Amino acid sequence: MSRKTGRPSYTRPTGSPPSRPAGQVLRILAGLTVAVLVGVLIGTQTAGPDTADSAVEQLRAQEAGRDKTQIGELTTRARATAGVITPIVEGLADPGKVGDGQLAQWKQAVGAEVAWYATTVSGMTATNVARGALRNAVEQLAAAVDTLTAAHTLPESSRQPMLAAATRQRELAVAAWSVAATQLDQINVDAGNGHQHVYLNTTGIDGLMAGDGLPDGTGK
Repeated sequence: MSRKTGRPSYTRPTGSPPSRPAGQVLRILAGLTVAVLVGVLIGTQTAGPDTADSAVEQLRAQEAGRDKTQIGELTTRARATAGVITPIVEGLADPGKVGDGQLAQWKQAVGAEVAWYATTVSGMTATNVARGALRNAVEQLAAAVDTLTAAHTLPESSRQPMLAAATRQRELAVAAWSVAATQLDQINVDAGNGHQHVYLNTTGIDGLMAGDGLPDGTGK
């Protein structure tokens, strides 16, 4: 009996590399994928912070510019408001001498100021505080005018408590305005506008905040 032998060597294909098992191919592909992902991650971490910082700085610059515009508009309006309410504040110092015609004019004037400040404007916190303080001041003054209007519906002999209440509301309005003016001054300095003083020239009320005496526009 002849012995079994394998295929002769001359029958085997020559010049072709042995095929790789499927599992080995998958492992190679997985390794390449991981390498690509690592490269992308390294590139992102290298370039990302600069791009992110630039975007943040750009947003901050835009926000600062928008805030400065709002501060300028608010300051201009506050000056106009001070001109409107000063005669009212002075007249309410002696409410018993105010006539019905004058009172009606005051009611209309201060009502317009209340309506303007009632509009909500989104801005930086410090600017919002100044706007809110100005609003509180004009609302308190409007309340004083309303109290005096109500007093005029009563007999003169019964008006004194209402007149006293109106006087007290006037004082609170002036005090609130002094706080608002101080905040407005500060945000102008912070915005690079220098000091901007919009205080009322009212005397005889204790505890009012006052300006620093520096000329407007200085202290940038």
